[in-house]
Amino acid sequence: MSSALKTTLTELPESRVRVEAEVPPEELERRMVQTARQLGKDLKMPGFRQGKVPPPVVIKRVGREAVLDETVRGALGRWYLDAIDAAGIKPVGDPDLNLGELPPEGEPLTFTIEIGVRPVAKLGTYEGVEVGRREAVADEEAVTGEIDALRDHLAKLESVSRPAQTGDFIVMDYLGKVDDVAFEGGEGRDQLLELGSGRLIPGFEDGLVGATAGEEREIDVTFPDDYPGEHLAGKPAKFAITVKDVQEKIVPELDDAFAVDAAGFDTLDELREDIANRLRTADEEKVDAEFREAVLDAVVRDAKVDVPDALVDARARELWERMSHTLTHQGIDKETYLRITGKTEEEILEEAKPDAAQALRREAVIAAVVAAQDIQPYDGDVLDALQASAEREKVAPEKLRDQLVKTGRIDEVKDDIAQRQAVDLLASSAVAITVADAKARDALWTPESDEPEEGRGGRLWTPGS
Repeated sequence: MSSALKTTLTELPESRVRVEAEVPPEELERRMVQTARQLGKDLKMPGFRQGKVPPPVVIKRVGREAVLDETVRGALGRWYLDAIDAAGIKPVGDPDLNLGELPPEGEPLTFTIEIGVRPVAKLGTYEGVEVGRREAVADEEAVTGEIDALRDHLAKLESVSRPAQTGDFIVMDYLGKVDDVAFEGGEGRDQLLELGSGRLIPGFEDGLVGATAGEEREIDVTFPDDYPGEHLAGKPAKFAITVKDVQEKIVPELDDAFAVDAAGFDTLDELREDIANRLRTADEEKVDAEFREAVLDAVVRDAKVDVPDALVDARARELWERMSHTLTHQGIDKETYLRITGKTEEEILEEAKPDAAQALRREAVIAAVVAAQDIQPYDGDVLDALQASAEREKVAPEKLRDQLVKTGRIDEVKDDIAQRQAVDLLASSAVAITVADAKARDALWTPESDEPEEGRGGRLWTPGS
């Protein structure tokens, strides 16, 4: 669809551009017919069945300007995306969009977009950079933690006649009231609670320490000010509790029998070795990711990338909005998150600026490497990248690729693949050195400016510089 639009690109200062877009008359008319067809579904006119009024008749009845206005409202978002795509830019931040006058019949619609774009990088040394790489490990504490989790999973609960202690479980009925009125969600029966787990509001679990089976207690607590239920936040409450049972958690002994029950190993040493190997394998993946990131940052360090403050501000807001969107899916809105963290939105945005600036530099460098190496993913690369999605959707990768081509989204996939291949190239050509050597080399370098030292290629840098 982007080919239907005509665009003119003008570069502006501070990594901004102006895109002048023109929607051809035929595209306008096609969209107007679609709009008129939709309007006609609810239009009653003599001589026509409801929903069957032809678009030309609808346009004449409603008025061309009204139909055109409705068309532009509905299609402008799509035309904006098409214009960005046709201009071949990578936008950053919100656009300033200026819509021209609604045109007479036979004339194009025009609009302009001013927006920040991904900065351009001038590469320094980007192949063969030396970067510290640590060895994958499985430390003893992590192994012990995994074994403790297995023991906890195989633990059993046994009723005891003594008073409840922290770490015990109790079975209880409870009824909570605020101002002597029961509130929704404040009643439960046969609820199992681990004392000391911190699952309930402060003071609730502490109030049950020392309780015995059959005992009735009243506990006074206060809901936290940041409690999600605003009708309860900050209010005192009284809970009437009947303790029905006190249970002690019995974990299995740490011996060979436990290894057999937990994972089918003959000895505890075999179990520990297996856990250590799995943790080490998992850490190897983490090491690879850390190394790739360190290589990219080394290349970024040696490149020249101008990142204007306005662009950093825009990207910081994008990061904040992205995080807010994720939090919303978890049931936490912006206001609640800010209240929990005790920060203002302005403080959140300010804290995000360093990450935003570095993200822009990385993107610029990756794009420059793609261009310098003329990286163009093959069709096989595309099919490989679509394999997982195709399996989830239960279609062949070829069919999914064809769908993306049809909807004009295949270039997005190719761009993502090219970026990954660019980082692959950087990482595969990089020279891994020990972390100790990297720190020693860093300590010897004290450049007076951001310019790489002659003969060094900017491969290492002083920490924090």
